[in-house]
Amino acid sequence: MLALSVVASATEVFAQEQGEKRDVITFEFGDFLVSVLSEGQQSGRSNVLLNATPEMLKKYLPDGTYPTAVNAFLVRTPDKIVLIDAGFGRKLFDNLQSLDVSAAQVGAVLLTHMHGDHIGGLLRDGKPAFPNAELYLAQAEHDYWTSDKAMQAVPENRRGGFQQAQKVIAAYKGKLRLFAPNELGAATPNLFPGFLGISTPGHTPGHTAYLLESASSRLLIWGDLAHAMSIQMPRPDVAVTYDVNPETAVKSRQTLLEYASKNKIPVGGMHIAYPSIGNVKADSKEGYEFEEICTCLGL
Repeated sequence: MLALSVVASATEVFAQEQGEKRDVITFEFGDFLVSVLSEGQQSGRSNVLLNATPEMLKKYLPDGTYPTAVNAFLVRTPDKIVLIDAGFGRKLFDNLQSLDVSAAQVGAVLLTHMHGDHIGGLLRDGKPAFPNAELYLAQAEHDYWTSDKAMQAVPENRRGGFQQAQKVIAAYKGKLRLFAPNELGAATPNLFPGFLGISTPGHTPGHTAYLLESASSRLLIWGDLAHAMSIQMPRPDVAVTYDVNPETAVKSRQTLLEYASKNKIPVGGMHIAYPSIGNVKADSKEGYEFEEICTCLGL
């Protein structure tokens, strides 16, 4: 299991005891430091859910809402600083500054997918916000967002997302690293030491999770594998309206939940509410349970 402990000052621990949620929280993970970079905690509404029966909603979302967030993750290794997704970009650079990390120090950006709340921080004034970073993107994700046929297939009011993605791809053209994510469990090469891309399609065609490994510790950053944890953990068959292929998204979620649970691999997600990292455990009655890590004591 991940040997995960929180890096926190006495002031931060006191803030936690008072229930304060911070925008940046950092954990030791093997030889890596993994920081959750939050753009805020929010509430989602049940009207975005698919396949949720009235009975499910009454049981899991009695007030019709669920906690959610918008997160990116910064991973500092002995050799490289890696950003996984870039959020909307509203707080990203303030969050990095709080860690004394400049945009120029980031050597790689790994994208789970290209929705606006994951790529918004990649451009500043139309130019790469991370001038020295290589941008890693699944080939299938690139092909989808650069496809005129795919863009024409969505309502006109959603085509701006394609245009935003294409601007990012063009801006990082010289440093764009396209790759084929691994099938879960396949013995294929890492992107670079300690970072493995895993194919998890459905939310988007090239949606990718990232498995991190350092000093016998592992952590799975799963992107948008789940949005509404309150219901999608006990009922992984519940999808959301912004899944490009809801049926495939459900299959990816079920597969990864089973894998994380059986192998005792903690997970972090872009829409998991604070502190955004925890453990997945199979429930004896249905689905799974998600247990947040203790922000003060770690594991």
